[in-house]
Amino acid sequence: MSEEIEWRKLDNSAKIFPISAGKKYSTVFRYSAVLYDNIDEKILVQAVDNSLNKFKYFRMKLRKGFFWHYLEYNDNNAIIEEESDYPCEYVDPQECNDYLFRISYYKNKVNVDYYHALTDGNSALEFFKEIIYQYIELKNPKDFKELSRNKDFLKYEFDASDDFIKNYDIKNKERNRNNELAYVIKGTRLPINKIATIHEYINSNKLKKKAKDYNATITQYLSAVLIYAIYKSNMDKEKIDKRPIKLCIPVNLRRYFQSKTIANFFSYFSVVAHIGKDNLDSFDKILDLVKNEFENKLTKEEIIKTMSANVKIGINPIIRHIPLPFKVLLVRIGYSIIRKYTTITFSNVGRFGILKDYQKYIDHVLMMIAPEPIERIKTTAISFNNTTAVSFTTNIYNADIELEFKRILEEHGLTVDAESNNVIKIQSENKMNLIKTPYPDKINNNKHYVHLEKRQEMFRKKHENIIEIIRKRFNS
Repeated sequence: MSEEIEWRKLDNSAKIFPISAGKKYSTVFRYSAVLYDNIDEKILVQAVDNSLNKFKYFRMKLRKGFFWHYLEYNDNNAIIEEESDYPCEYVDPQECNDYLFRISYYKNKVNVDYYHALTDGNSALEFFKEIIYQYIELKNPKDFKELSRNKDFLKYEFDASDDFIKNYDIKNKERNRNNELAYVIKGTRLPINKIATIHEYINSNKLKKKAKDYNATITQYLSAVLIYAIYKSNMDKEKIDKRPIKLCIPVNLRRYFQSKTIANFFSYFSVVAHIGKDNLDSFDKILDLVKNEFENKLTKEEIIKTMSANVKIGINPIIRHIPLPFKVLLVRIGYSIIRKYTTITFSNVGRFGILKDYQKYIDHVLMMIAPEPIERIKTTAISFNNTTAVSFTTNIYNADIELEFKRILEEHGLTVDAESNNVIKIQSENKMNLIKTPYPDKINNNKHYVHLEKRQEMFRKKHENIIEIIRKRFNS
C-alpha cells in the first residue's frame, strides 16, 4: 500500500491551509457521535485501523517542499486517547503520530478532529461513518455475524485527484467576489485555545415543516434565523447598520461535478445582508433576501466563477515559483485582510445517513468548526434520527447570538433543547434556564495531561529509531 501512494500533491484548496494555519487559526473541524454505551478503547483502536485500511488516502503526513507542502504515506499507528482538549483545537502532527486528524473519546462519545489540508467535510464524514460502522460491528459481533453492508457498499472507489484543476473554467475572466468589509462580531476573547460550544437540538420533521411554511429550505430558513439573531443581539451597535452581515455558506462541489476525490472539493458563496441600507428589520425581509441570494448565487455558473478565480490564484506561475517561506509570509498577511470579509460561517451537513441496523446504537451526532480570531463564531447543522443539531463554536465569552437564535426558533413554535460545555458562564437567571449542561465537550482540569506518559514514550521510541537508522547508515 505504501508503494501505491508514496506521496501526493495537495489539492488547490488545501495548499493554503498549511501556510495560513496555526494555533489561532487551526482550520480544524470535528465530527462526534454519541453512542448509548461507553466506548471501549481497544475496540475503537481496531475500528480505526480497519477504517484506515479502506481509506488509504487518510494514511498521510504533511511534508514541506521547496514551493508547496505535500502529503507522504504514513505507516505509523494512529493514536486514540481519552478526550483532553477543547473541540477543534489545532491538530499538531507531532502529537498525532504525524497524522492530520486526532481521534478521541469521552465516556460514550467518539470524536474525530480533521485538519482541513487533508480533506473536506464531506469526505471526512465518510471516513467517520466507517469508523462508527466498524466500531459497532466489533462491539456487537453477535448482531453482525452476517454484515448487512453488502459487497457493493463496502467497495470504496475514491481517488485523490485535484478536481478543482479538472473542472475550473480556464476561459473565465469574471470574479464572483464581494470585497466589502463585513460586520465583525465583538466580544471579550477567551484564553487562547479555549473554545466554547453550544448545541441546540430541534425535531427535524417539525423544522422541515416550519421551513416549508415559509416556502424555504431548511438551510435557507436557518440562515435567515442566524442573520436575524446577529442583528437582534447587536442592533444597538453602530456598525451593524454600516457594514453588512455576511454569511458564508460552504458548497459541496460533488453535487455539481462528477467526482470521486477524497481530497478537498468545495466552494462557497456569501449571503450579504445590508441591514440599514435595505431596511432589513424583520425576519420575513431577511428570509426573502436569503432566498433571493440562494437563487442567484447557488447556480453552477456562479459556482464555477468563484472556483475558477480561486484556482487561477493557485496555478499562477509567479505565485507557484515563490519559495515556500515567502509564500507563508505573503499568505498570512493576505488572509488577515480576507478574513474581514465574512461575519460568520454556516455549514449544513444535512442528514447523517447510516444503515438502519446500526442506528439503534447511536444517540445523536454533532459537527463543529473551529472559530477564528476575526470570525469568532462558527455554526453548523447535522441531522440524525429526526433530530437536527445546530452547533455553535466560539472563542468569546458572549453567548447572546446563540441564545437569540434559540429564542427566535421558539417564537416560531419550535421546541429547542440546548447544552453547552459550560465554558461561557451565563449570568442572567432567565438565560441560564435556557442552557443545560448534561454533556460536556471538555473534561476540566486535565488538559495536556491525559496520556502524557504514552506520548512521551512514543516520541522516545521514534527518536531512538531515527538515531539507529543514522548509526547504521554511518557504519555502512
